[in-house]
Amino acid sequence: MFRKKRVQQQSNRSYETVEKTLSEVFEKANKSSDFSTISPLESPDSLLISFYKTLIDPDILQKSILPYLKEKASAIKELSDLKNIVPIDSIKIIKDPIEVEKALHDGAIVIYFKDKIEEYALLDISYPRLGQRETNDTQNEFSVIGPKVGFIEDLSTNLHLIRDHLNTSDLIFEEIMVGSRAKTKVALAYIDGVTYPEYVNTVKQRLIELDIDVSYDNTHLEQLISDHTSTPFPLYITTERIDRTIGALLQGQVVLISDKSSYALIGPVTLMDFFSNPEDFYLPSIIASFFKLIRIFGMLFSIFATSFYVAILTFHFEVVPKDLLGPIIFSRANVPFPPVIEVLFLEITIDLLREAGSRLPTKIGQTLGIVGGIVIGQATVEAALTSNILLIFVALAALSSFTTPIYKMSNAVRLLRYPFILLAAIWGGLGIYIGLILLITHLARLKSLGVPFLLPLYPYRKGGVASSFVRPNYLKYDKRPWYLRPLSLKRYSPVPNKDPDDGLNTE
Repeated sequence: MFRKKRVQQQSNRSYETVEKTLSEVFEKANKSSDFSTISPLESPDSLLISFYKTLIDPDILQKSILPYLKEKASAIKELSDLKNIVPIDSIKIIKDPIEVEKALHDGAIVIYFKDKIEEYALLDISYPRLGQRETNDTQNEFSVIGPKVGFIEDLSTNLHLIRDHLNTSDLIFEEIMVGSRAKTKVALAYIDGVTYPEYVNTVKQRLIELDIDVSYDNTHLEQLISDHTSTPFPLYITTERIDRTIGALLQGQVVLISDKSSYALIGPVTLMDFFSNPEDFYLPSIIASFFKLIRIFGMLFSIFATSFYVAILTFHFEVVPKDLLGPIIFSRANVPFPPVIEVLFLEITIDLLREAGSRLPTKIGQTLGIVGGIVIGQATVEAALTSNILLIFVALAALSSFTTPIYKMSNAVRLLRYPFILLAAIWGGLGIYIGLILLITHLARLKSLGVPFLLPLYPYRKGGVASSFVRPNYLKYDKRPWYLRPLSLKRYSPVPNKDPDDGLNTE
């Protein structure tokens, strides 16, 4: 347990530190329709059981507790006798009503004597799997090659999956309770002897100092503990993949896993980390490097393609090749709008289709995306609201944005297109240049757990530039990223490739 800040203790005093009696706890709980109090014995004034019906496993209560209490009712003189009667190990005898309230919310039943309310017996019969997914395949980060297992909305299961893949005593889980009104269990994972301790302490301190009612999800926590909140760029990697999480831990990064959340947070990260895919490590380095370069090119094309179209057709006709000038003039001959209007019209239409498709059921969403794209695209061209060439550019730009493996970074790329389009419409190429300077300046100011977001490009570090753009050969991938300050820099000792005839007796 960590010592909380005095400020947080004062702010949460109304919920955590005010003394309560059992009657006050039950009076508040009885306002809810799913809270129940029953008497398992013939005398209703003797032994009572209180619980939330929506949090316990009713089969355990009906089959493993009530029959034994009724059968040996005469032997129950003290609450400690329950340990010899009820065949359940998790029986605790406590005297603090605050602990009773917390245990009720965690799925325990409270057994007590009505005329002796100085102590209570707690039996944990929670039903944590109720309502959860039966399968844990990744939903948004699809894998063609490699494991398909992902996280679910249960913390214990997620920690088991990580420990099962990384079965070493150096893997440390530290649990922190977040929230003043409804407690959410958050696990901080790292590898002792590899992860830089300052990262662990920073994340731990930020979680402890949080003063919020309830944490909804890991993505909610991400916004609360980020170094910068006024930025469209994510400063933590949000992932549902086990292999990406294991790789991050082995690199020396810290991982946050929250109860009721199917995503893990990874930090610190840099910009180039968002264009790496776990599948890169399941493919030969040449192929993986090619795909990574394609993703980086796709990001750049998605941001600048339509803005260059606007700048060229508005201010810089001279850069258009003579052979392309005719098709462009023919395509835009009957379009009544300036380039910026038709670009914004198509960009917003594409985003509307994408957003609508993601909110609808899968089959309907796919149909809407395909049919809507074809129908609207063809109709706008025939109605002379836009040109054929622009339609190709917008479609390619939308397609390029999907190459980014991390969904939140893909959203940031989508957003960046609009300011660049407006700047191109106002100042042409100069506007794009100004926007690029502002973007780079903003990125240079960002940090993730104190690590510059543009590393190793800024501050420039020669040693890490190549591995940021390509996936190195395993013979040259034996060291962890230096910017993470790992306590153990070396991953493994690579064995060089040998001639197949080496060591063979050819006599």
